Amino acid sequence: MTRVPPSLLRHRISVEPYLGDGAYGPTYGPLVGHPALVGEAVRMVRAPDGREVTSSAQIIAAPGLDCPPGSRVTLPGGQITTAITTASHTAPGLPVPASTEVMCE
Repeated sequence: MTRVPPSLLRHRISVEPYLGDGAYGPTYGPLVGHPALVGEAVRMVRAPDGREVTSSAQIIAAPGLDCPPGSRVTLPGGQITTAITTASHTAPGLPVPASTEVMCE
């Protein structure tokens, strides 16, 4: 299985993975930078709880990106957004690169 070529990941994002809710609200892991390809287009997506949410940014990154729904994501322009859904794309046996797709608010 091939991975998304690094030459296509032209942007840099930072992710604080959502760890859960604590006594004082949501808790996040350490901020980690990742190369990615960011597309800013408005789309309707379905959140894990079934709500229809408007997504304003779509991120394609290398497989294994740790960005569960609820994570804070800093986009290349400095905008901080929240991950709505995360999907791992693989196609074993096909000449399609593996990647992780994140839809953000």
